[in-house]
Amino acid sequence: MPENDNKKINKRSPVVVVMGHVDHGKTSLLDYIRKTGVAGKEAGGITQSIGAYEIKHNGERITFVDTPGHEAFKAMRARGADVADVAVLVVAADEGPKPQTEESFKILKESKTPYVVAITKIDSPRADIEKVKGELMNAGIYLEGFGGDVSWQGISSKTGEGVPELLDLILLLSEVSGLSYDPEALASGFVIESRKDSRKGIVASLVLKNGVLKQGHYIATPTTSGRIKILEDFMGKRVEELESSAPALVVGFDEIPSVGEEFVANEKDINKANFKKEKTVRKAMPILHKKDDKRITAVLKAGVTGSLEVLKDVLEEKIKIIDASAGDITDGDIKTAIASGSVIIAFHSKFNSKSVEMFAKNNSVKVFSSDVIYELIKSVDEHIEEVSEPEVIGKMEILETFGHKDDKQIIGGKVIEGSINLGRKVEIRRKNIFVGEGKIVNLQAGKVDVKEVEAPDECGMLIDSVASVKKGDELSQTTAK
Repeated sequence: MPENDNKKINKRSPVVVVMGHVDHGKTSLLDYIRKTGVAGKEAGGITQSIGAYEIKHNGERITFVDTPGHEAFKAMRARGADVADVAVLVVAADEGPKPQTEESFKILKESKTPYVVAITKIDSPRADIEKVKGELMNAGIYLEGFGGDVSWQGISSKTGEGVPELLDLILLLSEVSGLSYDPEALASGFVIESRKDSRKGIVASLVLKNGVLKQGHYIATPTTSGRIKILEDFMGKRVEELESSAPALVVGFDEIPSVGEEFVANEKDINKANFKKEKTVRKAMPILHKKDDKRITAVLKAGVTGSLEVLKDVLEEKIKIIDASAGDITDGDIKTAIASGSVIIAFHSKFNSKSVEMFAKNNSVKVFSSDVIYELIKSVDEHIEEVSEPEVIGKMEILETFGHKDDKQIIGGKVIEGSINLGRKVEIRRKNIFVGEGKIVNLQAGKVDVKEVEAPDECGMLIDSVASVKKGDELSQTTAK
């Protein structure tokens, strides 16, 4: 981007991201800040789809970018830290640091984002702030007054205790950071959300980091461009321009921009403004399975592109993704699912009409849909377990049989493939014909009790089965419990 030789530098308000472990009070804190810091009765009705909002504290503006707190949302949290000038790391006073706390800290450290610690839930009967401080120190987070220089504040999102002081710390940290912007520079910042709206077209939520964004500006990211037809602030009010650090909602991109992309905007055609526009071609994903890929196939749908990326991150190791797109479920999605024998997994996405829903039902297309990510993943996991063929993890050849009492039998043999494990079911086959199944209740190697025996070792076992095992039989174990 070209530099302005005669820069007029103005002070810029901070862009803040709140990070931390799930259930440690991040959402409650953001809700309290929004309701008390946004002027006017509309505060409670701010749309969640924009993903950011602006408050005023002691006459100063602060922009908060909302990012999810579950470990599955790691990519989004990392992106939030990149966009942010300051971070708030939340830690519950009644639990202390957890895996997502440490993960968030790692992201902040790697991105060199200044941060303060909010010790939440100080009103909990189990709150122990001093213990939490010690645990944070063990995790490498050294608080002021406890061996380090990281500012912290105890807060209650129920009563609001400590929240004003936390906002003071955010403003102080941003003051020290010397945040500024050039009002005459190209407007630039990041895409934090994007979607296709049935009435407006392509809608993108942005956070401006430099310059002034104006109605009618040409705008571009590395993958798309356009002209701003509608410019709204975070309250959904149409405006002519927005200053740096402001959240913005823009209508006018030719294609849906990717979440996390940098954008630039200018009154002249942006393609002439030295911003390299790299158009990407979306390649059709293969429909047929590879012979060694036995995962279920799925069409992914999400309300917005940010949620879609999260869904892909969580599911890509579990399933084979045939197609993925943002927006409502259409008849085209159903046709893709039918042609590929896929299920549809929808997060914050619904059928765009009753006829599409009936189309799916009449063609027996399974649709998993939820607005809660944990419930959606649980449903998908249960379906995978239900339809997946168990994988063989071990085979054993029976070399000798010994005593038999009731349904229990002592046998000896050699593991010929993989491993045989205590406590798992076994299938019994005689000349490749299934004769029954049982469970290993005791397993020994060299007369010593063990939990597992690997090929090519020999072992003895006590098996519980109504089927009688004979010399020459083969036992096999699978991933099925």
